[in-house]
Amino acid sequence: MGRTEYYYDPAAPKPNSLVVACNLLVTDEHGAILLQRRRDTGQWALPGGAMDFGETAAECAIRECTEETGIIAQITGFLGVYSNPHHIVAYTDGEVRQQYENCYIGRPVSGEPTINDEADGVAFVTPNDLDAYDIHPSMRQQIGDFLSGNYPYLG
Repeated sequence: MGRTEYYYDPAAPKPNSLVVACNLLVTDEHGAILLQRRRDTGQWALPGGAMDFGETAAECAIRECTEETGIIAQITGFLGVYSNPHHIVAYTDGEVRQQYENCYIGRPVSGEPTINDEADGVAFVTPNDLDAYDIHPSMRQQIGDFLSGNYPYLG
């Protein structure tokens, strides 16, 4: 399913959906941040996705991280809630979603970075190297908040 992201774009369609999504910002022992390159947009992002019935938000973040990166992580903190009504994602099936993400902080426990159906690239990226990656502004905000110590963010 394809998607188009709108960020502070007056031409964005009106949302018809609000879905709880959960991200996991994982750092290794050297401070590098786990990123995955999304197949649907080509941009690098924190692992994350929509919550399923029967799981907690934290369980969702861990599951999505494992599915999208091959890394099994443990949650160590909470970064914040990101709910920007000016960040709209339109899917090819007609769903138009307003951003709503819970972002957790974690550390890797096991696994190896692995590409999959959702990600064609997975890497631990040092903060100094982030500018070399095409990262959506909403993900940049979450990473920036983490690096600056601005959390929990409740915006």
